[in-house]
Amino acid sequence: MNLIAFLKKWTLPFAIANGTAGYFLFSQIEFLQPIGNIAGPILVGLLPYVIFLMLYITFCKINVNDMQPRPWHFILQGVRILLSALLVYLISLSSDCTTRLVLQGVFICVICPTAAAAPVITEKLGGSISSLTIYMLLANVVTAIIIPLFFPMVEKNVEMSFFIAFLAILKRITLVLVVPLALALLTRRFLPQLCQYIQRKKDWAFYLWAFNLSIVIGLTLKTILHTQLSGTVLALLLIAPLIVAVVLFSIGKAVGYRYGESIGAGQALGQKNTIVGIWLTIAFLNPAASIAPCAYVIWQNLINAWQLWYKEKYGILKW
Repeated sequence: MNLIAFLKKWTLPFAIANGTAGYFLFSQIEFLQPIGNIAGPILVGLLPYVIFLMLYITFCKINVNDMQPRPWHFILQGVRILLSALLVYLISLSSDCTTRLVLQGVFICVICPTAAAAPVITEKLGGSISSLTIYMLLANVVTAIIIPLFFPMVEKNVEMSFFIAFLAILKRITLVLVVPLALALLTRRFLPQLCQYIQRKKDWAFYLWAFNLSIVIGLTLKTILHTQLSGTVLALLLIAPLIVAVVLFSIGKAVGYRYGESIGAGQALGQKNTIVGIWLTIAFLNPAASIAPCAYVIWQNLINAWQLWYKEKYGILKW
């Protein structure tokens, strides 16, 4: 197997390893630190544009006739809301600082909307991009409603205007999802040859996502390794997201299996937009709880790596 074929087969693990190595090289080796200090902010600044391009490419492959709500879309929204409400209740009962911190971390992992990269992985696994796109739009609108409702219950000192929070999240939805989706649909309508060309380039969006993942992994490691937490608290904030990820992927797949869409439903509930989660945690909750969504980035992508390996090895992801 030549190098190109090897990298194509192991793109996701390579992206994780690349982000890890990049962080340690440019932050721990003294003579490379000035380069890291310059390159780091530039790469982080590129993230929104790469996500935009990645989604535009993916959305060009959507089957418009398949874009309609399905029962599992609403069932999974109900599951997310119920789990979030349960965690809010548990947090309200807890008087122990460590328990509250860990529960806040778990809460933010659950309430996060679906990741922008979910359609890319869903396509690679053989799921429906169209169905997942509708779910993502619904999930983000629901998120804009439930976050201003739940956050003041989680942290009593939070002063969050429902309208301002709703508009802030709606702005993110528009820029990250609605605009690339609209451009892709316009391309299909008025530039069909360009759309067909993009459709033939099957892995472009996946490689863009791998590039993004390398940057996000580097940022995640920086946050985890620079935290002031230690011992049991840190261990709980690192391990709890693994349990949450397994539970969410499993519930999503179980619900989707009944409707013939276990792949898309699993990614819909399990693959989270943790960047939004980290931002929300730092802005409105205990900033230390942001370790949980950072850890979730690692766990969800290891699950994705295993799914892609399984699909590559056996030709189909059964569940």
